[in-house]
Amino acid sequence: MSLVAYEDSDSETETEKTEVSDASGRQTNQLSSSVSCVQHFAPGSTKSTYEMHSAGSTGSSGRSTVCEDPPERYAQNNNTDLAPPSCPRVYSGHAALSVAYKNYEQASSSSTNSGNGVSQKRMHSATAIKGIRPYIPKRLRQENSSMPEKEVSDQRGSSDCDLKLDVSGDQTLRKISELIKPYLGSKYKVTEVPKSLIFHMSKHSGPVNEIQWCPVREQSHMLLSASMDKTVKVWDAVDTGCCLKTYSCHSCAVRAARWSSCGRRILSGGFDSTLHLTDVETGKQLFSSETEFRISALKFHPTESNVFICGGFSPEVKAWDIRTSKVLRVYKAAVQQTLDILFLPEGREFLTSTDAVSRDSADRTIVAWDFQSAAKISNQIFHERYTCPSLTLHPKESVFVAQTNGNYMALFSAQRPYRINKKKRYEGHKVEGFAVGCEFSPDGTLLVTGSSDGKVFFYNYHTSRIIRTLSAHKEACVSAVFHPVLPSLLATCDWAGEIKIWQ
Repeated sequence: MSLVAYEDSDSETETEKTEVSDASGRQTNQLSSSVSCVQHFAPGSTKSTYEMHSAGSTGSSGRSTVCEDPPERYAQNNNTDLAPPSCPRVYSGHAALSVAYKNYEQASSSSTNSGNGVSQKRMHSATAIKGIRPYIPKRLRQENSSMPEKEVSDQRGSSDCDLKLDVSGDQTLRKISELIKPYLGSKYKVTEVPKSLIFHMSKHSGPVNEIQWCPVREQSHMLLSASMDKTVKVWDAVDTGCCLKTYSCHSCAVRAARWSSCGRRILSGGFDSTLHLTDVETGKQLFSSETEFRISALKFHPTESNVFICGGFSPEVKAWDIRTSKVLRVYKAAVQQTLDILFLPEGREFLTSTDAVSRDSADRTIVAWDFQSAAKISNQIFHERYTCPSLTLHPKESVFVAQTNGNYMALFSAQRPYRINKKKRYEGHKVEGFAVGCEFSPDGTLLVTGSSDGKVFFYNYHTSRIIRTLSAHKEACVSAVFHPVLPSLLATCDWAGEIKIWQ
């Protein structure tokens, strides 16, 4: 006895209805595709190109049909302040695109039903026999199982379109900047001193403590910032200068924030004594924990991506494992606060800078630790009576630099016994109690640092001489970082909550 009904049992009227619905679906589909055109602007050009996109791909790919403004061009004149760029706006044709998208959904659903009309008729006739389970082809079972997922994705895409800023943010998080693409397949060129202002971003309502470019080269258009206004922000600091995401998971000031090595997560810690690992796209908390002290320094292990070290207002420094949400090791020192943490090459050893200053010297200002055994290797590294608010490692040579409150930077060897280079001293800027950061350029030829007077100082690494001084901010400039891919692109931040991009 056969359980499958064949096409011979279908009436001619049903076949005619199927053909009519197919024709109407094709007409509606052509109408929606002709209306759904997106205007794209190539970076650095004024010409626009129109591409035909199917409106049904909006929900599946996560891209919106909003037309974007052309990205800001790089400024050519020196000392020119540019107004903050405007975020992408929705044109008047957006309503028409939405209507066309709805019509397309109805037409596609009707055409799908009509196209599978024979299979549906087979199912209907087969289920007419009670107590017998009908046979459903494998292809039809796969289509039916995927239909709910498509509907959910379409609904999610339509709801995201209402949040214009979030839509543009989601788009930009996944994109590869056209300005970065030419440099991905080549080596980093020689760094030059930036001169012109590109973007001026001032959405933080409090001082910015730290900024960092995304470590993934393809996604390095994103800039991370941690502020005293209890928020962490992600910016598109290469193409538009707009704020992509804002994360408000802390109840007090955020002192430190770092990208994970994959560029999809952000680790943050603040004065609320909490640690949060946040997913960049969804904003979900993947890891959260409370500590016994206020956090002031965070660093991921260079080779173990699931391990990080945190320190703060405590004599202890702790190593955490994200997978187990537990403390791996505790490093104890007779200090009151950890100012910064620096991993040495390969991650077997790391340094901590503290505020332990005695009457005549600072014999515990910089402490070297063994990562595995938690043993103290040396605390007799820096003997001058100044604390070191920041440490940075040279990208090519086995040396590191310590920023001191004596208004100079000292050079040390990154190998035991970590001796100081007394022949080189980078001085001329001012620290004056601020946590001013310093960093090498990717090629290692320049050393850049902020200053309490708002200036940015560029030093020649080999001669320790000042190459150029940039009047960047009115308040204290606490951080200046070079872009890892684009030559001569620099990001700076200050105590007034402003972030600026220079080239």
